[in-house]
Amino acid sequence: MSKNTLFYAFLGGALVGAGVAVLFAPQKGSDTRRKIKEALQKKGILCTESEIDALVAQLTADIDD
Repeated sequence: MSKNTLFYAFLGGALVGAGVAVLFAPQKGSDTRRKIKEALQKKGILCTESEIDALVAQLTADIDD
């Protein structure tokens, strides 16, 4: 295999991988926070945007540990 063929194969794989990642990417964080807030409100739990942000930060830290 020549260097050019290997490079183009790598570039093609990277482009396909990037395309798949975009198609299967989760929704934006702001949409997720809004859905969390709506779900909590349906359960009768009222909270502010900053409380939701703190909750998300805490859950993220717990998941990372």
